[in-house]
Amino acid sequence: MRARFTILISLVLAFFLAGNVHAQDAIWTDGTGDHLWSTEGNWSEFPTLEHWVKIRVGLPGVTIASEGAVARRVHVGYDPNAVLTVDGGTLLIGSDDLLLGKNGGDATLNMISGTIEINRDLEVAGGDPGTINMRGGTIIVGDDFEIPESQDDANSIAEVHLDGGTIVLDGSYEADSRFRMYPQGLLDIGGGTLIVPGDETSRIQGYIDDGLIVAYGGNGTPLLDYDVTNSGRTTLKAVHDLNPSPTDRGTVGAGLLELSWTLPDPCTPGDPVPVDVYLTDDYYTLWNFNDPESIRVLNQANVTSVNVTVAGQTQYYWAVDTYIGSESDPILGPIFSFWVGNAPPTIEISADPPAAWLTDGTGQTTLDATVTDDATASPTLAWSVVSEPNEGTASIAGPTAADTVVTFTELGQYTLQLTADDGEALDNISTRTITIGVFNDSCEAAASLPGYAVMPGDINADCKVDFLDFAIIAGGWLECNALDCSQ
Repeated sequence: MRARFTILISLVLAFFLAGNVHAQDAIWTDGTGDHLWSTEGNWSEFPTLEHWVKIRVGLPGVTIASEGAVARRVHVGYDPNAVLTVDGGTLLIGSDDLLLGKNGGDATLNMISGTIEINRDLEVAGGDPGTINMRGGTIIVGDDFEIPESQDDANSIAEVHLDGGTIVLDGSYEADSRFRMYPQGLLDIGGGTLIVPGDETSRIQGYIDDGLIVAYGGNGTPLLDYDVTNSGRTTLKAVHDLNPSPTDRGTVGAGLLELSWTLPDPCTPGDPVPVDVYLTDDYYTLWNFNDPESIRVLNQANVTSVNVTVAGQTQYYWAVDTYIGSESDPILGPIFSFWVGNAPPTIEISADPPAAWLTDGTGQTTLDATVTDDATASPTLAWSVVSEPNEGTASIAGPTAADTVVTFTELGQYTLQLTADDGEALDNISTRTITIGVFNDSCEAAASLPGYAVMPGDINADCKVDFLDFAIIAGGWLECNALDCSQ
């Protein structure tokens, strides 16, 4: 009786505490007028990980610049033109969702740089219009990414402009994290990247076929792959019809660089297609276009490339405007970008043998990694165990060496990861994984490998042709199961 009473009291207390947490609203007021999340005077209560943040005030909205902002949940909406901008800072939503467009107000997230980490869902348009304009940075989603939140509300008009940066569903809340779109939604992907767990190519290709996903406003092609760009994940990128080189958001070395592009077809076959080309390391100079002559590289030139000199450790932005019809009316191209610096390390991993088996309770295999980098001959390496049947059943002998031996103590699948860091920048860290199966014996291990075939004469499939196979043959010697055994 006492135990049941204690449980009842615990449930009541948990409900009461949950109610108190829910009641802790942090409402944006912009009381000081500096528009910064970090200013306490801009809130009814300054947000902590226990607060439900409600952003209601319209333009210019809230800006997270350099500080680490936190909240339990964030809803942007309630009033017209509610805006949240992340430019260099971080936002951690520790327990719940980020919802854009709510309770009678449309909402916009401007993601310029920095990081947003969401424990659960990213929902664009939750009853009212929602928009994401993403030029850089990273958004990490623990569960679902929905454009819009639901297909049942005609007012849930959702647009995501993924011009740069990365949105990744990491499955940290639910292993089956999903990317979902409904007819009121649009994803326009440019130089950005979307990464989702598992093989979602069929679902995403369906969105592309239905016109819910376009590339560069319809002037490009979506690029979709599974387990190629990112191991065990589906990756969505895009390429513009101009086929820019360097690739949008790519990395190049310092010094002399060729910018190149593919010209569109002219209105009249055989006519030239002049271009204007602009290059700068200041995005807003190109975006605002206040002084085009200061950043112009080519002026109505009928060419497909130009050589420029670029400095190291610098982000550059460039655009190609084409003249197909009128000489006074160019078709404005998108803003491409590239980083000048060293590229992340390249990792290749193999295992010898590529499977293991237990002998007297242990099994081993050798991990052979080749790591190359354009900045250093010896990047910092770190092996780790991503998954194993039970904790502690895999042991890596040399966790900082490229080549090492891993020991297993249980049957099952093991996933190991190698991280390589060249020390140049945070985004110059590469990872690669390999999965090893551990079996009862070496024959089971061999049979698990692609292309394995039982040898002719191996009647009992024990990976050997021996007297046991001969005995099986001898036991049926001269027997016949034909319809006429006299022939």
